[in-house]
Amino acid sequence: MSGILYMVPTPVGNLEDMTVRAVKVLQACSVILAEDTRTSAPLLKHFDIGTPMVSHHKFNEHETVGAVMNRLEAGEDVALITDAGTPGISDPGFLLSRECRRRGIEVVTLPGATAFVPALVDSGLPCEKFCFEGFLPQKKGRMTRIAELAAERRTSVLYESPLRLVKTLEQLADACGADREASVSREISKLHEETVRGTLAELIKHFGENIPRGEIVIVLSGKPDEEKHKPHRNKYKTEISE
Repeated sequence: MSGILYMVPTPVGNLEDMTVRAVKVLQACSVILAEDTRTSAPLLKHFDIGTPMVSHHKFNEHETVGAVMNRLEAGEDVALITDAGTPGISDPGFLLSRECRRRGIEVVTLPGATAFVPALVDSGLPCEKFCFEGFLPQKKGRMTRIAELAAERRTSVLYESPLRLVKTLEQLADACGADREASVSREISKLHEETVRGTLAELIKHFGENIPRGEIVIVLSGKPDEEKHKPHRNKYKTEISE
């Protein structure tokens, strides 16, 4: 009988966000696949989890998936964790889940921490329908995706690095109009957690004057109905090519 692959969320900030069930699963499984064993080691020590870890990240997951499948098919339970948040959400996890489905191996994903849900709810923007973009392409296809987001009627959620935040906000303003409503959340569940809400122009001004730090979530309001036939003109221009 095959083992079970557990997708286990880990805190994005506050260690108290770790669930009791997640701790029990990590203690009971045969091995923990960790995106970065150095990052995960303090977490496991904090919760007295002595299960051995092996490295599994985006640079080696194609090579390691076969060995993981062998362990699962031998009856071992395996847990996957990432540096923070839920595996598979802008983090490794998809390849393992897909291969388990192909081989008929059970996958159990635990509910738990992820950065975009609190950022979305805290934004004050409609969240009954939304699309999750994750990280935009850095070069090829970036402006195409931004144009698609500008036309999206639902609220959109993006991840971004603090170093690229202002540039991304400017590109969004160029495509959506500087008066499009948005919010920026950073350091979710950490000591210096902050959410700034306003128009894209206001957010550009704020973060141009206040250098952002930490992990960033951008929540962009959908295109209003009245903008359907209204072209946008504003001063935010970019030089990024496809």
